[in-house]
Amino acid sequence: MASYRIAPGVAAALANYSLPERLGFGAVAAPVMFQADYRDGVWDEGMLLPYGPVEILPGARALQYAELVFEGMKAYRVGHAWPNFFRPDENWARLSRSAERLSMAAVPESLFFAAINAVAGACSAFVPGSSGQSLYLRPFLFGTESGYLLRNSTSFRFMVIANPVEVYAAGAIRVAIERTDVRAAVGGVGAAKAAANYAASLRASSAAVARGLTVALWLDAREQRWIQELSGMNLFAVIDGVLHTPSLDGAILPGITRKSLITLSRHLGFEVHERPIALDELLQQIESDRCSEVFACGTAAIVSPISALVEADGRQYVPTRTDTVAAQLREALLSIQERRAPDPFGWTRDVAAFSAT
Repeated sequence: MASYRIAPGVAAALANYSLPERLGFGAVAAPVMFQADYRDGVWDEGMLLPYGPVEILPGARALQYAELVFEGMKAYRVGHAWPNFFRPDENWARLSRSAERLSMAAVPESLFFAAINAVAGACSAFVPGSSGQSLYLRPFLFGTESGYLLRNSTSFRFMVIANPVEVYAAGAIRVAIERTDVRAAVGGVGAAKAAANYAASLRASSAAVARGLTVALWLDAREQRWIQELSGMNLFAVIDGVLHTPSLDGAILPGITRKSLITLSRHLGFEVHERPIALDELLQQIESDRCSEVFACGTAAIVSPISALVEADGRQYVPTRTDTVAAQLREALLSIQERRAPDPFGWTRDVAAFSAT
């Protein structure tokens, strides 16, 4: 594993930190973070330092042109003295694909793992230990070069921050069907975990929350007919007892939880189909009870049952069941993530030991 420097103040930051009673999701920052800089075609070794403000030039392309990609992943410590990651190799691979799509400098695998191990290892005592809780890590890469020419930066920064968290969304969610705005199009950056994708979703997501709903459901850009995903989550439907999920089309983010659920579901005996799913067809299947259940999945939420799909005019489509298959899959996946059950796929990986010296 790559070496890195430890900044003055890290030991004190760790010694003075304690978990608050309420964690929320992303509301509580871990006491340390990691950063490494890319200049003149070379990455430096990186540094673990106390959590705090980041210095960046106002003209940096990350701020001016959204030259930023990121990941979301978790470390778990349920019933074990030392925390573990879940499929971190998939996070590194997706960050690499995202960086490639935006023509950014790739983060070497050794640097990525040094960074996530440094932060999670230093914060091992602050990984909450109850089921459903975790240490959420946010690795991200952004352009630091200042200037308005429409080209990539020649300098970049890679960082990892972390947050002790509760479950992102407890209970069933109600989803707003978005038929006007578009999140991503084939040929764009929809399959990359890029900041621009999330910026494009904010208006509809905020409007959904203002209506008392949870999140927006996105359709394809060309016909606005085919289901893509929810803001930040992929979608599954149980139709005639079979699991269906939209096939990756170049505009849908390839979720690691989605990928894991497909493998796990088949292992548990479910039939799973990845295919284009027309929204109106799905709504008809809900009304006729052929579609008995709909749920979403993602790193933050794990598996979230959907209690209703809601049109702009208030019409609601309510599946007959809310949390049957979803509950089974959520518990099966979470029990592997938390190492409460055997891991037949080799998905879990121990966080490396940390020393402040």
